[in-house]
Amino acid sequence: MESENQTCVSEFILLGVSEDVLLQPLLFGLFLSMYLVTFIGNLLIILAIIMDSHLHTPMYFFLSNLSLADICFISTTIPKMLLNIQTQSKVITYAGCITQLYFFMLFGDLDNFLLTVMAYDRFVAICHPLHYTIIMNPRLCGLLLLASWIMTALHSLLQSLMVLRLSFCEELEIPHFFCELNQLIHLARSDTFLNDLVMYFAIGLVAIVPLTGILFSYSKIVTSIFRISSAGGKYKAFSTCGSHLSVVSLFYGTGLGVYLSSAAAQNSRASAIASVMYTVVTPMLNPFIYSLKNKDIKQALKKLFSQETFST
Repeated sequence: MESENQTCVSEFILLGVSEDVLLQPLLFGLFLSMYLVTFIGNLLIILAIIMDSHLHTPMYFFLSNLSLADICFISTTIPKMLLNIQTQSKVITYAGCITQLYFFMLFGDLDNFLLTVMAYDRFVAICHPLHYTIIMNPRLCGLLLLASWIMTALHSLLQSLMVLRLSFCEELEIPHFFCELNQLIHLARSDTFLNDLVMYFAIGLVAIVPLTGILFSYSKIVTSIFRISSAGGKYKAFSTCGSHLSVVSLFYGTGLGVYLSSAAAQNSRASAIASVMYTVVTPMLNPFIYSLKNKDIKQALKKLFSQETFST
């Protein structure tokens, strides 16, 4: 009997978003533009927070880490896709595929946990404003960030190790532009019951627990805002979490949309196209949401650009 942890393939074929040869230059330009906008936009957010001492607070500490996670998240898939289009090669090695899977899940999960931590930060700021600096001290912020990294790293490692136990000998084509966990499991020729069980349980846990924390935090926030008597006070309280709420809605909205479209569509290529929303569009829009809706970020970006102008 062949051992399940042995594989007889050295590479996979990533079919990408479209196999139409005429569309490849257009796709290359489109995804390169979105990647550069995402990279530069999130990098500017990080630099603005570092350069402005007024933004050295827990809220912006977590925001800078979210921007870093978004840069890493999109960098796990798009550069390889662009390279494949440019070289007219769709090959990714077995080791490269597992590595991409690990880091894709790592930074995707990190986004999820960071949004939860940011929701808790807004909950403390609005519901317990007098104790905010005491509760959200540097030590707790560091521990929350460390815990987010550890949990996401362990989950990504678990899913990657579960894929390593599978055998792949036939049907090497992945109808996606990156090595997606569900697609890899479907390609396996060995029994995948345990993989399916672990995948749905772990991903469900990683998604439901943070979402529950976010919903709980915002239920308390909304209750506290309604207790404020003045309209100006209500607006000021809500404005402090408006950007974060928009990002959370975009993150979970696109994720849910991709899940529902994948479940409804029989065509895996349609699922790949839908995945562009949360793998590319969401990280690209996050800097715009924070820069347009947050006065502190606007001012910090103006200072950053003015410093660069004077230095040149």
